Amino acid sequence: MKKLYTLFIYFIFLLLMTPLSFPQSMEKVSPVRKNIYSGAFALGIDGGITLGRTDYLNPQPNVLGRISLEYLLPSRSGGVFGVKVFASGGYIGGFDRDRQPTTFKTPFSDIAGGLTYAISVQDVVFPYLFGGVAYFQFDPKTTNGVRLKNNAQGAYSRTEFNYLGEIGMHFLVKDNCSINLGFGGELSPNDYWDDKVLGGDNDFMFYITAGVSYLFKIRHDSDGDGVSDDIDQCPNTPKGVIVDDFGCPIDDDNDGVPNYLDKCPNTPRGVHVDADGCPVDNDKDGVPDYLDKCLNTPSGVQVDSVGCPLDSDHDGIPDYLDKCPNTPRGVIVDENGCPFKTKETVLNKIILNGNTNFELNKSTLLSSAYKVLTPLVDAMKNDTNVKIKVAGYTDSTGPEKYNLELSRERAQSVVSYLVSQGIDRNRCEIIAMGENDPIASNSTRDGRAMNRRVEITAISK
Repeated sequence: MKKLYTLFIYFIFLLLMTPLSFPQSMEKVSPVRKNIYSGAFALGIDGGITLGRTDYLNPQPNVLGRISLEYLLPSRSGGVFGVKVFASGGYIGGFDRDRQPTTFKTPFSDIAGGLTYAISVQDVVFPYLFGGVAYFQFDPKTTNGVRLKNNAQGAYSRTEFNYLGEIGMHFLVKDNCSINLGFGGELSPNDYWDDKVLGGDNDFMFYITAGVSYLFKIRHDSDGDGVSDDIDQCPNTPKGVIVDDFGCPIDDDNDGVPNYLDKCPNTPRGVHVDADGCPVDNDKDGVPDYLDKCLNTPSGVQVDSVGCPLDSDHDGIPDYLDKCPNTPRGVIVDENGCPFKTKETVLNKIILNGNTNFELNKSTLLSSAYKVLTPLVDAMKNDTNVKIKVAGYTDSTGPEKYNLELSRERAQSVVSYLVSQGIDRNRCEIIAMGENDPIASNSTRDGRAMNRRVEITAISK
């Protein structure tokens, strides 16, 4: 007896803990199916064991058989409610040396109905709860099948309405078939199952069942896309839209915008898009961000194919900032695009802006920098006595140590380019300034852009 009660307790614990044992696994499963029991009928056949608590001291295990029909309401979540009816039959027995007779065996049958709730765990295991009432018929007898004394005399009614509850699990083995395990109890409002009319505690029966269920569905397709509501992940798809196996509009470029709304259907994978499915272009220059090498171009400025401002005279100063737009090729200019004033062989300062001459957050020179440096190379080749100082600067964003190293690397990139063009390395001095000596406020975007620079200054003979 004690072992049986221990088994019952362990079984309840297993049922309660099953939904909690899969949390990490459930997160990894793509939410592409609803609870497979949603909108389904389930026809079940179960067998089991009963254990009655009566006025007899020692309950005797007996057999139980049951057939059930269950309907689970349509649901768009992992849990579904439903109604369940079943008919069952079996025996309740007991043994007690202090009773006469010492054993009894009561056949019973009942018809029950109630509410059920099932949840989905990985679309494989479905724990459930059931509660309801039963119309219960019983006939207390000896183990030889002879009606007991009070029963034979009609001392009580052999029918009653009982309360019952059940907890269990369905294990799905196919889309339309499951194996079932259940544990439940049925409470009588009376105390007659053992034929004793003692007015003691109400009779109660534990039971364990196992069996199989067959699932069949009445399928609905509310949005008419050819995918039934129970697995449709996009239930309100407009008429005529092509959908995938789970009822969601096709999105061939996987940008999150379905084909029927996507105005840019061939966007490369991983590119950030707007509500129309087109690559984002934050500076509105007509070049999407993923291709734009000059991301912060002011509004209205004409740009080239890579999103950088046009520089018609190729002096390194974009047209919208160039105050001398027709400077002859090869002439060294200042930050306004106007020719430097020279004193003998001394060259004035050249500034390479970080946004237009270097890759973002890197020290690699862009081709636009070559246009600025070519006149410098020519001038240094014409006068081999001129030396230059190349100083790198950054804005104040980021760690100071990182900024100092980035400024040094950018200055080094400039010198490396000059050396590649035939300039002696010994004629170039590199200085890393990091965040020091800002020429504008670091509190604004434009100010920070001005501070990210490389300054080239000529040193006298």
